[in-house]
Amino acid sequence: MKLLRAGWFGGLLTLLGTPALADLHLDLQTADLTPQQVSASQALLDQAMASLPPSFKQRLDRTVSVSWSDQMPPDAYGQASLVSSLMLNRRLLPSLSDGTATTELTHRPHGTVRNELLATVVHELTHIYDRARLWPGEQHAVLTRCNRLQGTVGNIGLPGECRGQAGRRFTLSDDPRLLDLAGWPQYVGRRGEREQHNGQFVRSPDRYELSSPKEYVAVNMEYFLLDPSYGCRRPALNRYLTQHFGWSPPQDACAKGLPFINAGSDFARQPLGEVDPERVYEVDYLLAEANQNLVSRWGHSMLRLVICKPGRPRGPDCRLDLDQSLVLSYRAFVNDVQLSSWDGLVGVYPSRLFVLPLGQVIDEYTKTELRSLASVPLKLNREEIENLVRQAAEMHWSYDGNYWFLSNNCAVESLKLLRSGTANPKLNDLDSIMPNGLLAVLDGRGLADTSVLDDPREALRLGYRFDSYRDRYQAMFDVLKKQLPVKQTKVEDWLALDAEQRKPWFDQADLRTSAALLLLEQAGLRRQLLLAQDEVKQRYLNAAALKDGSVDKADATLKQMLANSGFLSRPAELLDTTGYGLPQQAERVHLEKVSSERQAQLLRLSTNLDKEVRALLEPSRASQIAAVEANVKHIGEHLRALHKAAGGLQL
Repeated sequence: MKLLRAGWFGGLLTLLGTPALADLHLDLQTADLTPQQVSASQALLDQAMASLPPSFKQRLDRTVSVSWSDQMPPDAYGQASLVSSLMLNRRLLPSLSDGTATTELTHRPHGTVRNELLATVVHELTHIYDRARLWPGEQHAVLTRCNRLQGTVGNIGLPGECRGQAGRRFTLSDDPRLLDLAGWPQYVGRRGEREQHNGQFVRSPDRYELSSPKEYVAVNMEYFLLDPSYGCRRPALNRYLTQHFGWSPPQDACAKGLPFINAGSDFARQPLGEVDPERVYEVDYLLAEANQNLVSRWGHSMLRLVICKPGRPRGPDCRLDLDQSLVLSYRAFVNDVQLSSWDGLVGVYPSRLFVLPLGQVIDEYTKTELRSLASVPLKLNREEIENLVRQAAEMHWSYDGNYWFLSNNCAVESLKLLRSGTANPKLNDLDSIMPNGLLAVLDGRGLADTSVLDDPREALRLGYRFDSYRDRYQAMFDVLKKQLPVKQTKVEDWLALDAEQRKPWFDQADLRTSAALLLLEQAGLRRQLLLAQDEVKQRYLNAAALKDGSVDKADATLKQMLANSGFLSRPAELLDTTGYGLPQQAERVHLEKVSSERQAQLLRLSTNLDKEVRALLEPSRASQIAAVEANVKHIGEHLRALHKAAGGLQL
């Protein structure tokens, strides 16, 4: 049976009117205990007290009565009142007193019975701290202070006792900053209202933390105080608790680089990478312009990490290191080949944080979808940038939300990441849910520098804008028209022709025109592959109605590929369930091995898939792709012959 520590609380909340004590004191009730039991119990309490922050003990200035009770559920470790008493399950006392609790293993996160008892004391004392009440004299001082602070936008950022919690002393579980980090962010578009579902559950030390913010605080205090690796595993929460208490326990030294799984389409590369927050020069809001597709008509929101190559000092020149930049992109992870608009509206698809190479994102949008990209610097200070990078890494390993095209889309997810990562107060009441609208609001709030786009030529040169290849393709088509008497006036009309209709013009082209034709045919091939992708989805969805069995082999390959590619968006599936938060050194060694194996399998599957999926295409689509591929080969040979005849080196 699962052992619970804090599923229920006894006692009624009482507003104490007695003077404050000097410090926290744990008063063990010894009347019915043997000397050996007293000694073991006191040693447990002394260890718990020694682990607590000094300010915790100073602020929680009361005596807490501690007793062993035989009136508790058998699967509970302990419970506390909301004021000043703590009970432990007497069933566990014999093993504590005879020493076997130090080696008796449990199925709980802390391992042994004694460790669980120690964590329970910390857990329950945290509940008492989190709900501590003000003495009557202190209430007047707090209310006076709150009256002076009123007027903050939406009262966001006010101390807990000023947000309808008058009488509370040290609120943690209702602190807006804690809630943002813990996974209960504000709804975007519902100012002040908090989300009820916590999506940061994938790498949790104890799923009980997800039951409520109160339990989240208590569980995390256990690990903050008792696990030396906590600061490396949950750096944002560790920083929050350290700042709250003005103190930190002894902790492990953390690696500078944060691990991530690169979701790039180059299956020949090692997917496990790392990013050093100190090498991130700036963070850009990366916007893909809208097109006519239903899911893209408002654009797509992403964040770009402008990373300096090793050895380069942080500065504007880092923007030239395009191969170092990474893109953080919240996308709907589709675990089949269907992309249903309805499913997106009702939140069927998981929303996950993909980490992608900038070069792939540029090609994806500018060459294939013919959409321009704007890369607009955000006005963040050094601390905000590095904290945002750390929070992004944590979300990459822990978050698995629901993607809603209208209410929890890429813009909403990006805004929530910016809020939780930077803690910038200008973001708190910002509610745009559209990607293009979010950029406008960020600019209006002074958080984005859109002036970098004012000079289009400079924006392209400096990497603030990446233009759609549509204009380049039109320029190539204009070269073609100057030499050849083709009837079409727009590049789209030329590419809409059948490949066989374009072919007769190739042998009439000179060297310059042949080079332009080669680029256009390559664009035509990308266009045909994009159309084929959609066709495969539709054919696959109707596969049950097919009787010829042509879909079976490709279907099996598709399913294998999808099953094996899930780790690119949910990398925690490569690890076992014993760890939590960011993977540490031993886990990274394991990750490097299994991710490489999975990537190699994807490489094999993608090669097979290219052949097998052709069987799913309509004959006309398959023949068009084959014809365009033949055109590319034909023009390439013609171009090489012209170049050789002109006296140049053979291409």
